Amino acid sequence: MTKVSNLGYPRLGENREWKKLIESYWSKKISQEELFAGAKALRNDFLKKQLNAGLDLIPVGDFSLYDQILDLSVQFNIIPKRFAREAADIDLYFSIARGSKDNVASSMKKWFNTNYHYIVPEWSKQRPKLTNTRLLELYLEAREIVGDRAKPVITGPITYVALSSGVEDFTAAVKSLLPLYKKVFKELTDAGAVYIQIDEPIFVTDEGADYLEAAKAVYGYFAKEVPQAKFIFQTYFEALIDAESLSQLPVAAFGLDFVHGLEENLAALKRGLFQDKEIFAGVVDGRNIWSSDFVKTAELLQTIKENAAEITVQPSCSLLHVPVTAKNETDLEAVLLNGLAFADEKLQEVKLLAEKLDGRESPAYREQISHFEALQAADFRNVELENLENVATERSSSFDKRRQLQQEKLQLPLLPTTTIGSFPQSQEIRRTRLAWKRGKISDEDYQAFINAEIERWIRIQEDLDLDVLVHGEFERVDMVEFFGQKLAGFATTKLGWVQSYGSRAVKPPIIYGDVQHVKPLTVRETVYAQSLTDRPVKGMLTGPITITNWSFERTDIPRRQLFDQIGLAIKDEIKLLEDAGIAIIQVDEAALREGLPLRKSKQKAYLDDAVRAFHIATSSVKDETQIHTHMCYSKFDEIIDSIRALDADVISIETSRSHGDIIESFETAVYPLGIGLGVYDIHSPRVPSKEEVVANIERPLHKLSPKQFWVNPDCGLKTRQEAETIAALKVLVAATKEVRQKLGN
Repeated sequence: MTKVSNLGYPRLGENREWKKLIESYWSKKISQEELFAGAKALRNDFLKKQLNAGLDLIPVGDFSLYDQILDLSVQFNIIPKRFAREAADIDLYFSIARGSKDNVASSMKKWFNTNYHYIVPEWSKQRPKLTNTRLLELYLEAREIVGDRAKPVITGPITYVALSSGVEDFTAAVKSLLPLYKKVFKELTDAGAVYIQIDEPIFVTDEGADYLEAAKAVYGYFAKEVPQAKFIFQTYFEALIDAESLSQLPVAAFGLDFVHGLEENLAALKRGLFQDKEIFAGVVDGRNIWSSDFVKTAELLQTIKENAAEITVQPSCSLLHVPVTAKNETDLEAVLLNGLAFADEKLQEVKLLAEKLDGRESPAYREQISHFEALQAADFRNVELENLENVATERSSSFDKRRQLQQEKLQLPLLPTTTIGSFPQSQEIRRTRLAWKRGKISDEDYQAFINAEIERWIRIQEDLDLDVLVHGEFERVDMVEFFGQKLAGFATTKLGWVQSYGSRAVKPPIIYGDVQHVKPLTVRETVYAQSLTDRPVKGMLTGPITITNWSFERTDIPRRQLFDQIGLAIKDEIKLLEDAGIAIIQVDEAALREGLPLRKSKQKAYLDDAVRAFHIATSSVKDETQIHTHMCYSKFDEIIDSIRALDADVISIETSRSHGDIIESFETAVYPLGIGLGVYDIHSPRVPSKEEVVANIERPLHKLSPKQFWVNPDCGLKTRQEAETIAALKVLVAATKEVRQKLGN
């Protein structure tokens, strides 16, 4: 009988119970004991669901109270030096992630090319040691529920160190961790664990080629020291960087992604590289919400089976990246709903596929094929769209000419101040929006409430003396979902939540058909806000690449085609805003870097397609219209040419947690356009001092011209509290005025 396995289960819970539990602790509504009890109840529920789904191997250790990499940092004593005086408990754990009164939080970075963020480990000559027996405790807890199906999961030492900052000697850092991993593994095997999943996704990246010798040493050590364990060398998101070398590792099994790394991994398999190894075949897409093409996947599994010693069927990666269940999405039309597979449905799929491989084809299997075929044939995937030959794909004038015309029109001071777009969404805003959605208040009453919030925050911004204002986005739950609710070809879900970072959950829309602009998206609120003030108010849009990357995208057409469709839709909205007198329009591409393929060989095509789509959206405007964009944490030096090629008049960047490292990517000689480097961290509740903000403004001015520099927070302020937001923006404006005075302005 073919085994079925899972790599990880969503933490959030069907109704975001995990998020609510943790935030209740942060707000001191529950005690530490209640936090731990609630977490255990959720873990047990997740284990039971996977057991009932018929899994043979169920992950243990994938559950976290914030982030799995942070769990390892605390377990191994990789604690940032600035937190050394804080008591080693759950509050220290959260302080590293969120910051505290006295200390800034550790950096966050994207987990490879997903929308999940991990907390970057900070090495500073700490002596690694085991501070807890977390994984053993979780394993023993799980055995009480699922017995010997429990499969411990841990991020491997090479990936962990590769994703760290402050590592002076990579080899020494990895070596210092090996006795700790050994102890963890021996505790697990002594307690009865057989399979142990070690996640090493660094080995699907180009960087992974630098660590092949380290892999031989590390896994040779584990095989020698813990011979009774069946180690699964688990990778995902791409193919192995060097299958020939890695296939020689002394491990029992390899977990390979046959969705996003299909061609290379399958070719390696057919070459006979894994014929004496067990293959954990990731054939069900763990990152998207579409049901599998059972006909193709069954053929693929047969090929894998013929080229491996043994096969286990599983998703391509942890199901952390998809919502929990599609059973609640009853408002979606049947042809779409039947084509969806969230986490619970994906577990059913791996079971059905394993049965098919064993020669058993159930009615549910045949029904799945019928649903898949119906979705591909649907009318909404065959719409006639605007001809791109008639659309401008570059601005009509150079940036120097545009800047002069824009300054004449806008009359902005040196170092203009602004925010990224959103303001705090209070409980009152959320309650009112929910009441409106449930039909308890009228459209007119809801719009009056939104208008009142817009006016209140326009006055707050004027009182703060910000130079360029925003309407606050109070009508929007999310910067992508909002557009998904108004563009044709998109669907939004009731409970399709996924974790982005910490307790931050997002509900990505589903791009299921051809995308079209069918009605105004943002004009009403933006024009109303502009009518209240003489200062410019930015129109706030999300760009085509970010909308795609932060949605569950359709996979039946090339991504380039999808980018272009959304670019056309955003172009139509920009035209409406411009015609309504809006002089500054921000088209956020927060996730442009996030979608970058992990392999350099595939990156240029993606970036070219991204720049093209941004140009389709923005190039039709007048020279006097100032186009802004915003991007989140990235290795900007890798994509600086493409960022410059966007030709946005102003770009704002999330940089405060990078401690200035990003500035070098944007030296004047390299990036001549307008730029705002975030001067304080909005992901932390702390209010920065004026001295901090002054330093964060002045540091980049050593390399950037004051004429091109804007002052702004790191990101949108939706998740912050009102009092801390106003206090922080007061500091931002005061610091800017101090720097202007120093510059003689």
